[in-house]
Amino acid sequence: MQQGFGAIVVWGLTLALVLATLLPLTKLPFGAIRGLAFPRLQFACVTLVLGVGVLILSPTASTYLAGWILLTCAVFQAAYIIKFTPIWPKQSLSVSATQANPGTRISLLTANVKMSNRAYGRLLAQVDACDPDVLMAIEVDEPWVVALETALGDRYPHWIKVPKDNGYGLCLLSRLPLARSEIRTLVTRNVPSIRTEITLPSEDVIELNLLHPEPPVIVHDTKGRDSEIALIGLEVQNSDKPVIVAGDLNDVAWSTTTRRFQRLSGLLDPRVGRGLYNTFHADFAVFRWPLDHLFHDARFRLISMKRLPNIGSDHFPIFHELALASRSAGREKLDRATDQETTEVKEMIRSERDRERAAIGEDWEKDR
Repeated sequence: MQQGFGAIVVWGLTLALVLATLLPLTKLPFGAIRGLAFPRLQFACVTLVLGVGVLILSPTASTYLAGWILLTCAVFQAAYIIKFTPIWPKQSLSVSATQANPGTRISLLTANVKMSNRAYGRLLAQVDACDPDVLMAIEVDEPWVVALETALGDRYPHWIKVPKDNGYGLCLLSRLPLARSEIRTLVTRNVPSIRTEITLPSEDVIELNLLHPEPPVIVHDTKGRDSEIALIGLEVQNSDKPVIVAGDLNDVAWSTTTRRFQRLSGLLDPRVGRGLYNTFHADFAVFRWPLDHLFHDARFRLISMKRLPNIGSDHFPIFHELALASRSAGREKLDRATDQETTEVKEMIRSERDRERAAIGEDWEKDR
């Protein structure tokens, strides 16, 4: 009786973990399915421990088979994660601070502040510590913008302010000159993005895009988020300027959507070959994923990248320092999007733009 019950438990867990492993491969744009791609590291650990335990303790051939299935799932999940470890070749090349031309360097601090978080001083302390050329604050409302202006108005002469009380506000501060700045609604109503050009001290001009698309939720599709990320990929693929895309993309680095963005854009992910740099959730170490991103043109070299301490938000800030080089280079060749994939993406974007609806989570922070 006990062996029969044990086999049911083992196979029940095995089936659940197999589904959690395979369902994201369907590419169906539903939050309940796409969300399963987030905890691949956690699933890899769980399936590995369970698989080894079942193989060691298995009393029957049936449960022994389940153990091997679990180990196979662990390997499959780990295959997505291994690119974001130091054993994998780096996708973007490194350069030391001493080797880089000072005139071509740019440092950027990206921080999802969490709108209801009022610990302004904790972010300001990180700005003091890192002294970035560009600060990108996400989820800002009017009180956040006022706090930043009060503390940093003299330090940063160039501002793009889009305060909102729906959790989608943005604020970009720069000590480097900005030009041709745009505040845009790419796909979904009340979900803004920023596009601007930055002039480096070397007088090279680069393009920066700041995004914060919708989060995936179990009861909603992810077409809004997926469309916004894909649209930026389409826009920057033929840019005549070196491009940086940054922000809280509400997606993990190994997802279907993010990998498609790289195929569309040709931009590099500096985490590949270096580490996960998990930025969410700041309060729960066991449940953390890389949601805050920076992708860059292959003409950039990475000087440094680090996750910063907790600022009272559910996200950690992340800091990058890059240097612009004279030519493109990258150790890992990126696949490019096929014509069929590009056509499918354009149709998804068109369809989502025609849909009238409120942005996901507009009221999440209002009562906190």
